[in-house]
Amino acid sequence: MTAPRVLTVTQLNEYIKMLFDSQPILNNIYVKGEISNFTDHRSGHWYFTLKDSGGALSAVMFRSAAVKCPFTPEYGMRVIVRGRVSSFVRDGKYQIYVEEMQPDGIGGLYLAYEQLKQKLEAEGLFDPARKRPLPRIPQRVGVITSPTGAAVRDIINITGRRFPCAELVLYPALVQGASAAPSLIEGVRYFGEKRNVDVIIIGRGGGSLEDLWAFNDEWLARAVAASPIPVISAVGHETDFTICDFAADVRAATPSAAAELAVPDIGELRDSMIGTQGYIGVLLRRKLTECKKQLDVCASSRSLRDPSVILNERKMTALHLTELLDRAMSDRLIDKRHRLARAGEKMSALNPISVLTRGYGAVENADGKIILGASELREGDRVRIRFSDGHADAQILGTEIKDE
Repeated sequence: MTAPRVLTVTQLNEYIKMLFDSQPILNNIYVKGEISNFTDHRSGHWYFTLKDSGGALSAVMFRSAAVKCPFTPEYGMRVIVRGRVSSFVRDGKYQIYVEEMQPDGIGGLYLAYEQLKQKLEAEGLFDPARKRPLPRIPQRVGVITSPTGAAVRDIINITGRRFPCAELVLYPALVQGASAAPSLIEGVRYFGEKRNVDVIIIGRGGGSLEDLWAFNDEWLARAVAASPIPVISAVGHETDFTICDFAADVRAATPSAAAELAVPDIGELRDSMIGTQGYIGVLLRRKLTECKKQLDVCASSRSLRDPSVILNERKMTALHLTELLDRAMSDRLIDKRHRLARAGEKMSALNPISVLTRGYGAVENADGKIILGASELREGDRVRIRFSDGHADAQILGTEIKDE
């Protein structure tokens, strides 16, 4: 008798895991249920249980997938998840590895919508201070929508009627379904990189909350907010509000309203230009009238009618200035004469000849040098005594030197 094959626990668990992984249906499966035992681990991974009235299923959503989820799961929330089912060898139990998650039903969608709105609003993404004004007269308008929908036809009709000068540039995008949000994001990035339009309209016609859900995508909202070109969001009807509406620079109630906001009315522009032209005409006529009055005043002045008046005035001015100049020169000469006389008196007082007139004499030796004292003379020296009216020759008979 053949002995039975005995497996280790690990071998059995690995075999079971191989069976799970070999089933194509389990590698990409959708499961819906109610969340319980939800844990947001500090690593960023989500661990929770999906359950319904008849059973429970362990689930894990790794951080790389969790960061893409537009909402945070809560206890009791009904969701639909997509992922793969496999066995965890160590624990010997199977679980679903979730790659995508979406709310199940209208109530879940509204909850996800409110969660994302509060998150982005707290980041300041909807702050009016960061929103930019729309260009007053755009030359090119970018449109991101379905090329076959009613929205694009409305935008074309309204723009053509209001401002046919504007050129429309259509970026065909999906507006519904799982691939819609990435398609819309690519459209926003395309116009942002090309910079080939002045304003962007993004939107679609009306529909249910599920139909409009692509415009509630977090990454679309971030792309719209980061766009270097002003964005008008026009999604659904007047009562429909999406996350894209809050992130855009301007929200329009409908695609038709977006076209009216994007371009001016050519008729209104024409009326405004006519009004401005008339106002400028009034200002010019008023200015011409004022100039004509000033010209009449100048033409009627005596100076222009009789140039001799101006010449006589200039002549009188020249004569007056001449008198002032002569007076100034005369006063200056008198002052100079007085100063010269005072300087002459000072020089005369210092002149040696003036001293001689008062009875003094100057003694010179044979060489004509002035004798300053008796110590310079010797007995028998011949000298010349100079007076104010002449001189006399003399001989020294003797000298006497005074003691100090």
